[in-house]
Amino acid sequence: MKKWFSLGMTAVTVMAVLAGCSNGEKAAESTTSPAATSAQQSPAVKKNDPVTLKIMIPGDRPKDFDTVIAEAEKRMSGTLNVKLNVVFVPFSDIAQKTQVTLASGEDVDLVFDAPWVHLSQMVAGNYYEPLDDLLKQYGPDILKTRSDQLWNSNKYNGKIMAIPLTNSYYQGRIFYVRKDLRDKYGIAPIKTYDDLINFAKVIKEKETNIAPIISNKGPMDWANFRKVFDYDSHIDDTQIGTNGVLFLKNNDGKVYNMFDQMDPTVWNWITDVRKLYTDKLMYQDVLSVKDAKAEYKAGKAAIINTNDFGVNADDAAAVKKSVNGEIEAVTLFKQEKGANVSTYQAWNFLALTHVSKNKERAIQFLNWTQQKDNYDLLAYGIKGKNWEPVGDDQYKKLDNDYAWFPYAWLWNPILDRYDQSLGAETIALNKYTAVGENFTPSKLAGFTFDSASVANEVAQLNTLRDKYMDPIFNGVVDPQTYWDKYKSEASSAVKKIQTEMQKQIDAFLATKK
Repeated sequence: MKKWFSLGMTAVTVMAVLAGCSNGEKAAESTTSPAATSAQQSPAVKKNDPVTLKIMIPGDRPKDFDTVIAEAEKRMSGTLNVKLNVVFVPFSDIAQKTQVTLASGEDVDLVFDAPWVHLSQMVAGNYYEPLDDLLKQYGPDILKTRSDQLWNSNKYNGKIMAIPLTNSYYQGRIFYVRKDLRDKYGIAPIKTYDDLINFAKVIKEKETNIAPIISNKGPMDWANFRKVFDYDSHIDDTQIGTNGVLFLKNNDGKVYNMFDQMDPTVWNWITDVRKLYTDKLMYQDVLSVKDAKAEYKAGKAAIINTNDFGVNADDAAAVKKSVNGEIEAVTLFKQEKGANVSTYQAWNFLALTHVSKNKERAIQFLNWTQQKDNYDLLAYGIKGKNWEPVGDDQYKKLDNDYAWFPYAWLWNPILDRYDQSLGAETIALNKYTAVGENFTPSKLAGFTFDSASVANEVAQLNTLRDKYMDPIFNGVVDPQTYWDKYKSEASSAVKKIQTEMQKQIDAFLATKK
């Protein structure tokens, strides 16, 4: 599903998970939730007293956002009568900002969250309102735009605690590569990881003013990113997010603790990125960069790891403008039936806060966004200025004044359009990941970890993760020295989390026998 940075941690990269996020994809869902069919059909809403909903989401405020919101508020003025106060928070700050906001009891109605931010912890802390009854009464279109498979795989303790935001069953991951430089030096199209590194070596030799590679951070640390193309053991993060220590693998229902026994594949990724850094193939200030994608768009590197298949039109335009460069997308994804494992779980969510004074109106507003014309407005901007439709399921961008970000607050598998500029190959990949039958189901599909009993340990691990993971997994420090420090400070908390998670997984799997 869609990760942004997967993709625990302070956000990245998405992003980066983000982000994780896939430009204009559309999933072909065929199964309609019975909860939706039993619910009333988009009832006519009487005019209500005016309220302002405060919504906190990651990203940058688009240039035309105020114009789009004004149009949305105009459309709602005769019925819902909702005003929108949308607060944009940098991806790198979304975890801390939302945690502080929720812990302080600040008046906010809807917030973005994700497994790679702190979703399970916030659910365990009772910061979010259960949505089952509210959706049945006020959100029939929200229910209809997501399948049973999606709803059932994204519950917490049997309840809907946040609305899944996604449009496929797998997070596309790619490397952006400077195609103009590849062509300049006569390098063949990149097909493998070794090809990618060889290209980086050419850039180091020939282009002294730019870095060969820049990496995002958190789940998108260069070594962490390698796991998305691991087809030997299917190494993946657990539901508390990316921390570089606790992993799933082999689709066997076991939680692996790298402090107990380091997996040789993971250690190879760590030592490999260390060599990239010491050989100066990796951007030397990678840890201090706030926004790696911005550095890349400014022409400061030839390769970056990022989310979603294809080249984002805004990114392409930025590189063209800054250095007259051209970028292409390289993926190592295997488009083979059954080769990839999916939990069918989303990696982006929108949650209704427990402290919200406007719970019913918030769900009514979100239901309003799940109707075609309204979704098009908020997802793509003003028709005729920012975009124009291409058939029923594609769109063409007309300017760059309304950046694409439905993944942060309204994404769904039914209404999302494909960006026509992505091209046939990318659209084919997006369509492939929209079909659940193309994937091997994870043994843990439908499992959700209740972290309440180890909340302190998770918080402790997250703090130490922020201290150690990025330097280790982006190659900036001696890996053995810093791994030993990480282990000495975090091993006790990690062991308690592993034990509790394995206990819950075993109980979950026992119910499936």
